[in-house]
Amino acid sequence: MRTKEAIANRILRLCEERNIAVNELASISGVPPSTVYSILNKKSKNPGAITLKKLCDGFEITLAEFFDTPEFNSLEQEIK
Repeated sequence: MRTKEAIANRILRLCEERNIAVNELASISGVPPSTVYSILNKKSKNPGAITLKKLCDGFEITLAEFFDTPEFNSLEQEIK
């Protein structure tokens, strides 16, 4: 699994866990819905740290909590 897929999966899982629609997440995070959807559709090649921080703020979690999952801990190196 690639990092951008793991990020999209984590966002969707957090939305589901918190019963938050993607548009609602965008609104409470101050991130344009089009940006969130581009991350979820894996069109965004490199979601920025500031964008991810804002989404984490919307979820009321830290960046460390966002990335502290087995999925992220087992990602393979992407430099080939």
